Amino acid sequence: MTISSSSLATRIAEQGEAMTPRKKREKVVAEITTIHLMKFMQEQGRFLDQQQAVNFLNEGDRAYIMWKQMMYAGENYIKSVLGQSSQTSA
Repeated sequence: MTISSSSLATRIAEQGEAMTPRKKREKVVAEITTIHLMKFMQEQGRFLDQQQAVNFLNEGDRAYIMWKQMMYAGENYIKSVLGQSSQTSA
């Protein structure tokens, strides 16, 4: 899945330190905060206050499930890129 520059990822990065495209890194960290949840709801024409966002994140295993989804997406992206680069070098 390709994310455009005006996408969710860009808007999320604006909340904290923006990630620059070309910088040496040893890790990549992504996060979804209560502020993001509140903005997502606002974009849908609905309201969510900070406490409701906290409750949402902490309901059941929701935060852990979201973390697993983010890790899964990252792993799939890495595998896809590595697969492409091994095909071009073969």
